[in-house]
Amino acid sequence: MACDLDPLLSLCIFIVVFHLRTLLVTSKPQVPCYFIFGDSWVDNGNNNKLDTRCKVNYSPYGIDFPEGHTGRFSNGRSSADIIGQLLGFNKFIPSYPSASKKDIKRGVNYGSGCAGIRKETGRHLGVLIYMDRQLRRHKIIVSRLSRLKKNRPNLKKCVYIVNIGSNDYINNFFLHDKYNTSDRYTKAQFAEVLIQQYSKQLRTLYSLGGRKIVVFGLADMGCTPVQIHKFGTNGKPCVESINEAGRLFNDRLMSLVVELNKNKSDARFVFINLASILSPLGDMHLPSTPCCRVKENWQCVPESVPCPVREWSIFFDGYHPTEICNIMIAKRSYTSSSQVDAYPYDIKHLAQL
Repeated sequence: MACDLDPLLSLCIFIVVFHLRTLLVTSKPQVPCYFIFGDSWVDNGNNNKLDTRCKVNYSPYGIDFPEGHTGRFSNGRSSADIIGQLLGFNKFIPSYPSASKKDIKRGVNYGSGCAGIRKETGRHLGVLIYMDRQLRRHKIIVSRLSRLKKNRPNLKKCVYIVNIGSNDYINNFFLHDKYNTSDRYTKAQFAEVLIQQYSKQLRTLYSLGGRKIVVFGLADMGCTPVQIHKFGTNGKPCVESINEAGRLFNDRLMSLVVELNKNKSDARFVFINLASILSPLGDMHLPSTPCCRVKENWQCVPESVPCPVREWSIFFDGYHPTEICNIMIAKRSYTSSSQVDAYPYDIKHLAQL
């Protein structure tokens, strides 16, 4: 689909992006620390030294990021980076391998590209840090923090975000030549199995001190370039069967958030609806093709030259959003006027509790 932006809309986009890229954090953070769990939507370099094909520590990734190609799966900042800035942090939260004793006081990023809720998800790509393993790493960090004599953060006041689950579908359930998951479960059954395991993981995070926990629902996975190319759309904009599976998961995740808020009265869980946040992009008439030239696995060809105006693209590669989409995700997660996007309230309100 060709880019069809009128001049006024183009100007508005550039003004918004310029403002947000030059955003300066002038006040102290609203919370003492910020911890990040998930997959490639939040990975900031945790996969770089792993024996895996799922890593992007090369250009053109990071072409618009101040530090270059750090391992982030985009041209610029991730939504987790931008949320951190909106929370008042003047430095990006470090990856687990790079976090120093001083760094861990303000938080750690454990996210791992292609990882899932389930241990076997993405295993055909090599070594990954699945959710249970991320929680084990967090337990180590919590132990290290407990031994600090000075400036120990109150973990119950920190914000925790978790953005995971899409790989359990695209690198497991719908990858029929590698996994037999879809032979064992229907879409509804698999959503239930995932949520049962995810529930245990969120309760583990609670047991490690988490009280302000944000969980992201799945975006419409059937609208990514790779899934459209692989399955076709039968004349529709997206692969509806894949989006349907995501909706089943999101419905169950929303119910889980309601249940956790009821049963864990001293904690607050927030559901962020990525599908609803990203749906208005269709009104902007942005192209749904990758901004960069992709190789067989739909990651960018190393050292290739991406599209010149990344602000006019939804996808940087075959899977992942450009920075402008990450800005939209972060802004509407942090400050939302609708419970459709953020339930029962947004991240800004959560941080103030």
